[in-house]
Amino acid sequence: MTTTSHPPESRHSESELRTSWARERAELAGAQRPKRDRLVHEPPPASPPGTLVIENTNRPKIFVIDYDADVVAEKEIESVEECIPYLIDDRPSITWVDVRGLGHKPTFERLGEIFKIHPLALEDMVNVPQRPKADVYGGEHVLVISRMAQVNEHCALRTEQLAILFGKTFVLTVQEEAEWDVMGVVRERIRAGRGTVRTRGADYLAYALLDAVVDGFFPVLERMGDHIEDLELEVLEAKRPMSKPIHDLKRDLLTLRRAVWPQRDLVNALLRDDNPMISKDTRLYLRDTYDHAVQLMDMIETYRELSSGLMDLHLSGMSNRMNEIMKVLTIISTIFLPITAIAGIYGMNFHHESSPYNMPELDWYYGYPMVWLLMLASVVGLLSYYRRKGWLGKDDDGR
Repeated sequence: MTTTSHPPESRHSESELRTSWARERAELAGAQRPKRDRLVHEPPPASPPGTLVIENTNRPKIFVIDYDADVVAEKEIESVEECIPYLIDDRPSITWVDVRGLGHKPTFERLGEIFKIHPLALEDMVNVPQRPKADVYGGEHVLVISRMAQVNEHCALRTEQLAILFGKTFVLTVQEEAEWDVMGVVRERIRAGRGTVRTRGADYLAYALLDAVVDGFFPVLERMGDHIEDLELEVLEAKRPMSKPIHDLKRDLLTLRRAVWPQRDLVNALLRDDNPMISKDTRLYLRDTYDHAVQLMDMIETYRELSSGLMDLHLSGMSNRMNEIMKVLTIISTIFLPITAIAGIYGMNFHHESSPYNMPELDWYYGYPMVWLLMLASVVGLLSYYRRKGWLGKDDDGR
């Protein structure tokens, strides 16, 4: 049994310094991002291949499901050493080791030793975020990097990386955190013996997990569609500022596009490449997963166009409301314009005694009432003119 030695606390190894540097960088970046974004685990620039950036704090939760056509054994284990008996068992079974969380570096180093994982593959599994992809290592392991997605009650999107490494008799999955995942339906199928998962190989289990991840985007997009409809009604009613909700929606749809687009490519790569680790029967099922990924991309592009239309509708509504305000102010200004002109003319101090041309109306007996009558007539005349032109008092139907 191979053990991992730990350096004394008083000494700081190069890997610990890199981990500390990456943590500080991630905290600095996280302070500038929304709270719902994930913390990044990335090695510093020019790091050696296979560098693992893992906090040596909380141990991940590890679950093992070992099954064949007749028997299912499921257990949560405290140490990765406990999964070795399932891997070396003579019984022809499939072992699924599910690791939830990216903490405690010695655990993942020991996982790499037990499963004989290539250092580059292990680096991609634990250093997040990675672009979804599929890689083959030595014809013995296939690594699939995928992303899961969910939305909360406020329709805020959250994505998480899932790494699937499978060989001939095992499947190893690594999730960012232990809070949630979309693979529960696969576990239930294994426990209940539904479908053909218990009678097939590890490649079929890997397909089932990847298919569950891809299908998990459909409820998210359905929720997004309902959210778009709600935002459309709010934009039309204009009860609150809508620029930020629409911008958040567009950002979430862009995040979904960045997650689904490469996943479609990785499924296509698994179908196209002649990989001996994937049987012909499993490739037939992968075609269905590829179709689902294409359908997801179509839905995302449609929703992105709708969100762009929402922003245009919002800006158009704001422009229309501004035009209505300017119209009202213009009408008020034009109504008071002749009144101001009349008051200005008769406010001039040109007395009639000095010249017969100097404002003879100042000597009229009814001069003051006549000025008020002239002002009132100008207001009524302008309002009647605006009404006939359709500038005032008519609704959208012209009534």
